Amino acid sequence: MTNDYDLIVIGDSRAGAYAALAASQLKARVALIEPENFQSNWLGKAALYHQVLMQVGRVLQQVRKASQFGIYPSINSLITDTPELKEQLVNKLGEAGELSRDLPWHFWDAEKEDVKMDLSPFESTFYFPTVQITEAMEWANMVVSTCSEATSPAILASLGVDVISGDGEFFRLPHLGFVVNNRRLRARAYLIATGSCAEIPDIDGLDTTSYFTPRNIWNHVDKSRDKVIGAGLTNWVPPESDNIKSTPLGEPEELEEISPFQLQKHWLVVGSNPNAVELAQTLARLDYQVTLAVSEAHIFPQEDSEASCLVQAQLEAEGIRVLTQSSVTQIRLIEERKWVQVGNRAIEIDEILWATGQTPNIESLNLAGVGVKFSRKGLKVNQKLQTTNPRIYACGDVIGGYQFEHIAKYEANIAIKNALFFPLWTVDYQGIPWAIFTDPTLARVGLTEAQARERYGKEVWVVRHYFKSLDKAQIIGETTGFCKLVVRRNGTILGGLIVGTGADELIGAIALLIRHKIKVGSLAKIPQASPTMSEILSKTAQEWQRQRLERNQMLQNLLEGFFNWRRNW
Repeated sequence: MTNDYDLIVIGDSRAGAYAALAASQLKARVALIEPENFQSNWLGKAALYHQVLMQVGRVLQQVRKASQFGIYPSINSLITDTPELKEQLVNKLGEAGELSRDLPWHFWDAEKEDVKMDLSPFESTFYFPTVQITEAMEWANMVVSTCSEATSPAILASLGVDVISGDGEFFRLPHLGFVVNNRRLRARAYLIATGSCAEIPDIDGLDTTSYFTPRNIWNHVDKSRDKVIGAGLTNWVPPESDNIKSTPLGEPEELEEISPFQLQKHWLVVGSNPNAVELAQTLARLDYQVTLAVSEAHIFPQEDSEASCLVQAQLEAEGIRVLTQSSVTQIRLIEERKWVQVGNRAIEIDEILWATGQTPNIESLNLAGVGVKFSRKGLKVNQKLQTTNPRIYACGDVIGGYQFEHIAKYEANIAIKNALFFPLWTVDYQGIPWAIFTDPTLARVGLTEAQARERYGKEVWVVRHYFKSLDKAQIIGETTGFCKLVVRRNGTILGGLIVGTGADELIGAIALLIRHKIKVGSLAKIPQASPTMSEILSKTAQEWQRQRLERNQMLQNLLEGFFNWRRNW
């Protein structure tokens, strides 16, 4: 019996849409199945929303730090000036001693009582940048819509992909195929790209408590047009709307009394994966109180401990309470307040964000019926991305690992070539860079220092250089971070790590060297434009040259003897 398609892609993840589009460009006949019963995949619109809101927090943080350049925010007319607002602002400024360094010198020359007298209209809002959540979400919706358009069903259909919505499963007899909407589809090969959803652990009291996951947190943002998030202040509602507030459904409800500054919400973020830490920092920058709970000793247990500690220090400097080696054991609702047992602490919180892990979207596919083995972590695949059924391939976070879209697309490229032609291509993750978009950004490629020492022992050299030595870093005020190269004695680069501003852009150069087996000496010979942040690459490589000279006593003696001879010649 002839096949209906050359390839059937199962899953509406971004990797699945990319695979279907790439296969159709190779002139293959492709069908894309969009199951309806699966939870939303993280590597989709949820991740895009996350990146957009992270940028909002990043810009807000930059505005807050503008005073170090002698720049102060302009008057914010979104908040109406009132005597009560002025009183609370002055009290808050007086209590926050650490904020004084960000204010003009003349502000603190006066006594506190004099400051109250001298505050002119709108001056109370002069020093605190704010973000209006409605406008931020409108911008996020626009960005997400634009980015998602390229893989929309209409675009895919116009490019030759048969997009079919509906739930389905594999069937074995009489031939391998996929049933969707009571229709049997047959293909030469199949690609599972259904992604994953949040894994919810079995915690005492969690099933009776409301909580969020990374895929749905931004769906519940309060979009009230009166709500303003300030810098270092709590959410404030203008006086004209003091008698009402917006509920999550948009329906107003009566308020007996409301103060200009409402209490900040306290979030508990549980998890040590990149999504958890990124979301914790984003929430904190949007002026929520955040506690980050991880069960391991570091926030990134799989990463370099030095880099992990640096990012953790930055989180704590921004007011995030980080609890390491602290697992959540139970949750209780006491007098309408949520209490969470984290390690040996009992914490009162308002909202919980669970980001402890992902589970693959593979239920109801009848994988067992077609001989595909899987576990709670994902599908079992070989280096060619074949499952235990050689005609069925898989890519993306459905096979486990970190949730990075570019890695999922790389896997999709390997899978479709093997599926459409001959299974000759294998995956090689050694030269693929990736980044965790915290601030500072953590980007890595290749082996960590610990992995390299375990594999190569004393043959491993580690060189590092710090951003604070760069002119560009001093100019832009971003001196936190370093570059680390893990190399063998002969100069072969085993891995690279960059923590700091622009790390996600710089790591690609190191990845290129690893991919093409170019030694670190070549990097040291490339002059970088100055002043730029890219100078960190050449300076780190030059540090390797310096260390190599220091360790070669014979060469040092030869050079010293040569110059002694030439001076006396």
